Amino acid sequence: MKPSRTIRIQAVLGLLSAVLVAGCGVTFGPESPQNPVSPPPGQAPPGAGGSGSVTISPQYVALSPGQTTHFSATAGGPLTWLVNGVVGGNASTGTVDASGNYTAPATLAQSANFTVTAELTASPQQNYATAVASVINPGLIQPTLNPQVVLYSIYLPAPGQVSIQFGPTSSYGLNTWQVPTPSANGGQVDIYVAGMLGQTLYHMRAQVALNDGATLADTDHSQFASGAPLKTGTPPVTSPVTVSGTPQSGIEMWNTITPQSDAEAFATDLNGNVIWTYTYAKSSLDLIQGIQLLPNGHLFMVVSYLSSLGAPASSGTDTINAVREVDLAGNTVREISMPTLNQELAAAGFEDSSGDKVQLTSFHHDALALPNGHWVLLAAESKTIANLQGYSKPTAVLGDVLVDVDQNFNPDWVWSSFDHLDINRRPMNFPDWTHSNGLLYSSDDHNLLLSIRHQNWIIKIDFNDGHGSGNVLWRLGEGGDFKLIGGTDPTDWFYAQHGLSYFTPNTSGIFRLGLMDNGNDRMFPAPTGQVMCKPGTPGSAQCYSTVPVLELNESNMTATLVAHDVPPPSSFSFFGGNVEQLENGDVHIDFCAPTTGAIVQELDPTASHVIWQATTPGADQFRVDRLPSLYPGVQW
Repeated sequence: MKPSRTIRIQAVLGLLSAVLVAGCGVTFGPESPQNPVSPPPGQAPPGAGGSGSVTISPQYVALSPGQTTHFSATAGGPLTWLVNGVVGGNASTGTVDASGNYTAPATLAQSANFTVTAELTASPQQNYATAVASVINPGLIQPTLNPQVVLYSIYLPAPGQVSIQFGPTSSYGLNTWQVPTPSANGGQVDIYVAGMLGQTLYHMRAQVALNDGATLADTDHSQFASGAPLKTGTPPVTSPVTVSGTPQSGIEMWNTITPQSDAEAFATDLNGNVIWTYTYAKSSLDLIQGIQLLPNGHLFMVVSYLSSLGAPASSGTDTINAVREVDLAGNTVREISMPTLNQELAAAGFEDSSGDKVQLTSFHHDALALPNGHWVLLAAESKTIANLQGYSKPTAVLGDVLVDVDQNFNPDWVWSSFDHLDINRRPMNFPDWTHSNGLLYSSDDHNLLLSIRHQNWIIKIDFNDGHGSGNVLWRLGEGGDFKLIGGTDPTDWFYAQHGLSYFTPNTSGIFRLGLMDNGNDRMFPAPTGQVMCKPGTPGSAQCYSTVPVLELNESNMTATLVAHDVPPPSSFSFFGGNVEQLENGDVHIDFCAPTTGAIVQELDPTASHVIWQATTPGADQFRVDRLPSLYPGVQW
């Protein structure tokens, strides 16, 4: 008696399990319409072979319910076609005709894999081949609390990746990034679709790529109308955008510091149209201070009050005072609050060099998400200092502390300005002594750069991924460790700076830094000396903000001024701003706080020609970044 098809299928179960582990994209186990047991696609089980062996093509396909595809098979005689072991199949598994045309079931409770088999009619047990059809239900779209973001969900019956195409027409034009299935067996993929204009009809569909090579374009979801964008200040950011060249493609991510609008963080296209916003419940003192796109697709930010306020009383609601990670819909994924950090520091026994427990007041200005998953947090600390030069009584001095926390927010490294800097060096705004505002991580030597506004310095700290001594390795700026080349010392050093960034791929040895030189307390040669420029009233033509690019040589301790854009006095910005080099070599600049409102520019690589410009009259933009898109690794 011939062995049955069920016995034949069970004989290759062990082989199938091995193929699954290798990622073939088929789910095996007790046979069912959703979980068929079958030989490896495209071949017979071991020992079948012979001149009458069967081959089938394609070996893997992905279909929508009701869709038809054709399988070709070669053999030495007539063939019989089956679906999940049933000749011709049926409505629940899909049907196949004598020519190999497979039609997926019209409806499915859940996306599923089905096995299509072509067997030699004369000797079916020894001569057959199989293919896998992954039938995938259309995705579902749900609104979120963000009126310009929807959640697109689709279930895959095999491992793979999904991205979403979307746009105002069925030509789409924009893509999200690819998101993998949650397990080796497939599963539901959820993607936030963000970047839509407000109150605009959109089309969108999923693009499925299974690990076995099968692909599927989901059905088009049309007539989806995104809601109105959240308020982004008065007047809107769109006044005006000017273009006099070819700007680097992408989007602008804005961080409004004043006025405090409903959405202090928002994104626009390069025409100034708002395509994404973030808002949150807050007190009147809470401000977003820097927003970054993380490699996992989330956004990372500081939400707190200004550090110069010390520890303010409640303003009707408790301040947030936290470093926060959010998704594109605006949901908080995780955050660390200041009370929590202080509790963890106390539990871990951290003390400063004088034996005092570390007690911090506010997060401020910046934070770093490191490649190892740790966060480096910048926070303020107030200490009462006696015997200060020029002071007759003990004085409360506001300094800065850096704390490295692991993925569970456990602190493992602490650095204090009180332990490593001279308390009697105070060129600006003492007793708000340091007022640091920017951090960079060196992927080359694993150390930190800290921009200290009220010292007019950028310092390098021995961090070594939380194992360093904390020693200051060098000080860059007027009165520091570097010799200025290509500029006039002291005038062409930077003063009250913000928003530094690397301008070279390497970050140690010989490398370049760009920054916003606000210039509040610029020093000139005698007899002029130091000039203090007051907010909103420059007072003299000598007050200006500029954008230096410095090439640092850590061996011979030189800082060469390789670029030095000095815009008109109307661009003088007494605080905020940032500078970055774009992928095309252009320089992106945010003059945060001129008297007329922020000016954001893209300049050519020589910083001599404006390629693109946008302004926000009456609003100050703490930082503005040109991002490729709202998704890591995706260029719009």
